[in-house]
Amino acid sequence: MNLLKNKNFYKFLLPSLLGIFLFVTPIRQNGELTIPIAVAAHTLLDLIAPYSLTIIYALIALSTFVTVIHRIHPLGFLKKIPTLDKLFTPTPFWLGVRVLGFVFGTLIYFGIGPEAIRSDATGGLVINDLMPILVCVFFLAGLLLPLLLNFGLLDFFGALLTKVMRPVFNLPGRSAIDCVASWLGDGSIGVLLTAKQYEEGYYSKREATVIATTFSAVSITFSLVVISEVGLAHMFLPFYLTVAVAGIVAAIIIPRIPPLSRVPDTYTRETEFCESVPAGTTPARWGVKKALDKASEAPGLGGFLREGLGNVLDMWLGVLPVILCLGTVALILAEYTPIFSWLGIPFVPLYQLLGIPEAAAASQTVIVGFADMFLPSVIASGIESEMTRFVVAATSVTQLIYMSEIGSIIMGSKIPVSLGNLFLLFLERTVVTLPVIALAAHLLF
Repeated sequence: MNLLKNKNFYKFLLPSLLGIFLFVTPIRQNGELTIPIAVAAHTLLDLIAPYSLTIIYALIALSTFVTVIHRIHPLGFLKKIPTLDKLFTPTPFWLGVRVLGFVFGTLIYFGIGPEAIRSDATGGLVINDLMPILVCVFFLAGLLLPLLLNFGLLDFFGALLTKVMRPVFNLPGRSAIDCVASWLGDGSIGVLLTAKQYEEGYYSKREATVIATTFSAVSITFSLVVISEVGLAHMFLPFYLTVAVAGIVAAIIIPRIPPLSRVPDTYTRETEFCESVPAGTTPARWGVKKALDKASEAPGLGGFLREGLGNVLDMWLGVLPVILCLGTVALILAEYTPIFSWLGIPFVPLYQLLGIPEAAAASQTVIVGFADMFLPSVIASGIESEMTRFVVAATSVTQLIYMSEIGSIIMGSKIPVSLGNLFLLFLERTVVTLPVIALAAHLLF
């Protein structure tokens, strides 16, 4: 078949090229490496900055009130739209999380109630510093995700990369796109992409959980912020190389041990989906065939916009209250209780065994990273040893799961992972990556 005469080829090619440009093409912005969708999100943030707190509070209030009303007296118009009915019918636990998120938002927005909830180190940090950019990322990424999902791009790359991703990571080839989107842009984009593919039946429970907790890497840009906080910005290249190697080691090992190894390979729906390349053809030819098949089913502009706006509403109304609730609780525990310091005590012998100076001080930063990835570097900035500061910064980035953002986004999505398993995975990532980071530190210092 002559591809140039096949209309489905253009239906695949043009939206896919736009998706590649927006989500995975590295560009420089103010001297930093990023992706266009992230630049657009920051541009949108600049426009809404004066109103961002009001927008966030309004979205959380809308989510909570409609959920409570729909729970007490089901609304007929929501019942007619399955996606909205599901959005506003959470389990009792998640209903409680939404209500508590609304309570926190009310206290912060009106400046009333306990300082522990609304201070700039707890709820104020989440709603003022983290959530405004997430509102913009959720809007643009949610609206434009169909460019990656609906026109054959992931089907094409899935066939090309399955011979790499399957033997090394036991994942579909298409998961490589999730990783690149996180690495160049933002971990939240990777989680959104993973959650959507899981809901549509392209990832099993195990695959979605592994990808979200293993491949939603911290962006290059934020990694530079972390290493700068500990006064070692001049070592960014060896630092990021260390993070990359440690992350790959974790991605190979952790999915092969519990709890990830025990997650079943079951799907949310039956989907005729196969990335395996049949005998007698090449990965590229098979990828093109799968892409054209997918493109032939793609919706028009109206369907594209409906799906994109559905993604946006799901993220805005379903995930934002979760982030505010869980992020605030985690930061309150980190700021006002010694629980994370106590939990870090068992790591003192490990730091000593690995030859890391100031082991006691370093151990206090280990578990606090579960609350927020930036906190370990803030605490470590006062440590005298450059080697220790390097180790703390690299560990905080490779731990990956933190409740002020990525952890809460995962829990707010449809990806089936519990808070307890997230914490266990956080610990496993710490134990697996720390020796790799320590070895690199001894070679560098």
